[in-house]
Amino acid sequence: MNESLLSPYHDRLKAVSPFRISGTVTEVTGLLIASRGPWLPVGGVCHIHSLGDGEPLLAEVVGFRGEQTLLMPLGELRGVGPGSQVVALTQEAHYRVGEALLGRVVDGLGRPIDGKGVIAAHTYPIYSSASNPLEREEIRQPLDIGIRSINGMTTFGKGQRVAIMAGAGVGKSTLLAMIARNTRADVKVIALIGERGREVEDFVARALPPQERERMIVVAATSEAPALVRVRGAFIATTIAEYFCDRGQDVLLLMDSLSRFAMAQREVGLAAGEPPSTKGYTPSVFALLPRLLERAGTWVRKGSITGLYTVLMEGDDPQEPVADAVRSLADGHILLARRLAGKPGDADGAGRRLPRDPRDVLRRLRSGSRARLAGAHKMIAALQRLHFADLTGCGDDSGEHDSLPLGCGGASLHRRYSRAMMRMSSPIRLTSRIESLILCARSVNSGSLNIPCPVSPIRLGAK
Repeated sequence: MNESLLSPYHDRLKAVSPFRISGTVTEVTGLLIASRGPWLPVGGVCHIHSLGDGEPLLAEVVGFRGEQTLLMPLGELRGVGPGSQVVALTQEAHYRVGEALLGRVVDGLGRPIDGKGVIAAHTYPIYSSASNPLEREEIRQPLDIGIRSINGMTTFGKGQRVAIMAGAGVGKSTLLAMIARNTRADVKVIALIGERGREVEDFVARALPPQERERMIVVAATSEAPALVRVRGAFIATTIAEYFCDRGQDVLLLMDSLSRFAMAQREVGLAAGEPPSTKGYTPSVFALLPRLLERAGTWVRKGSITGLYTVLMEGDDPQEPVADAVRSLADGHILLARRLAGKPGDADGAGRRLPRDPRDVLRRLRSGSRARLAGAHKMIAALQRLHFADLTGCGDDSGEHDSLPLGCGGASLHRRYSRAMMRMSSPIRLTSRIESLILCARSVNSGSLNIPCPVSPIRLGAK
């Protein structure tokens, strides 16, 4: 008989103990459960039976205090009281992985939440041991993530670990969705850790094209899940990526966000009695971060795991403890600036975001007043008068460039454009508006948009 068909059952038999080891709950304080037995190592999994007729509660061993075993729940604590029976399940946390996970959405414990049935697969340890650094391969192959600015200026390598850092509302999740949609990889694993529940469906619908969902796996541990479930969700997503990497496939691992993973572990550490350090983060937070990030990379005779992790900088502070720790662990980082994502000083007190899509440009211009539209026309006219001949590499010195075609400079357009911008007044303020309008005109002329551009038509030459 084919051994591959029986291997899942062999793994399950290895995890089963022939003896029933149990204990009793003696104390519950906040999120921490203290019990007399069972004697399991840290990371062991137990069932806690409620005093009523409810379902058993999963819990994980996080430490010891004298002769007491300290447990953290993986669900709701309702029904647990003094004398509740604690039954040992496994001495090590495992998760069942396999090809059946492709195209599925699971929660922070790895249970399917998409209504497509049970996942039967092989068993992998969630908290694996450290890999041998001598088995890693040098990163040589570039990875096309489908975003030209990043591909050209901060090219990713296959197997790298890159952090995307920004404050709240700057665009980390939007950028991550663009990367998930446009990057070519054998398997894509997306971990949504600590996100709002309504954002999960939105992210899946926006970031996962229907034709590519069969090669994607989503792990969603939302913000209302217990702290330990959020921590587990990050490790389960990495375990899934390791499974496919061990089979020689190139995996793209996207995690949003690493900061909420650290916050969840801070809750666990404080509940277990760890002393707080910088901004309340416990030592276990900074011990777990390298254990999580070091599992991504490229190895000899295996595939690769390219890890992209978002980091929420509290107060837009790049020296925030988690951001500072991740920056030292990752191979590189991208910092998203709020001054480029919004305009301070608006009447309503909120930053106005720059458009990320040509359609947003059109909506913004069309929804404005006539004065704003007239301003757009004036800006285009001013751009054509300000050294537009240098910008395009064509025209004469007569100063009459009102009908000058954009793009006749060919491949050197970008270099001339940058040189012309340096001679303009307030180039930073003008650049974002001009590039949006150029993008608008390019989309209209290429036929990708079926609505008229709200500014004077600009003919585009070679791209």
